[in-house]
Parts: sequence; structure tokens; C-alpha cells
Amino acid sequence: MSDDRPRNGAGALALSTGLLALAFAFFPFVGEFVSVPTALVAIVAGWVGMQRADRFVATNGGEAITGLLLGVGGLAVTAIVMAATRMG
Repeated sequence: MSDDRPRNGAGALALSTGLLALAFAFFPFVGEFVSVPTALVAIVAGWVGMQRADRFVATNGGEAITGLLLGVGGLAVTAIVMAATRMG
């Protein structure tokens, strides 16, 4: 029996964890422990979601790309906040 439903889980996971990573990235110390792991999950899930969308297995390629970019942004903001709080 064939199941032709789109496999949109990775893109949805990327978007939700990317938003969470970026939101927590602005909080010093706590953000380091929440933002970094969730950003990495967002990046990996976004990559998987983009691959699925390219193979027409998923229909939410935009969500996957957005989640991946939010994950990268979360890592960048976390790095900036870490550098700012460690200086001085």
C-alpha cells in the first residue's frame, strides 16, 4: 500500500526550532544552552527538508529554507552575544 502524503515534518521542525533558537539567542548565558542545540537541529532539519522538497517528496520547501536561515541567524546572534558578554 502506497502512502503519497507529503513528508513535511523536517521543514516544520526546522521552522519551529529555528524560531526558538533565534528567540533565545538574545538572552546571555541561558541562550547558549538553548539556542546552540536548537539552531543545529534547525540547520540539519532545514537541509533535510530542502532535499525532500527538491525530490518532490515534501511540499514545504519554503519552511525548510526559512528554518535553516533562522538556525544560522540564531547561531550568529548567540556568537555575538557570547562575545559581548565575555569582553570586559
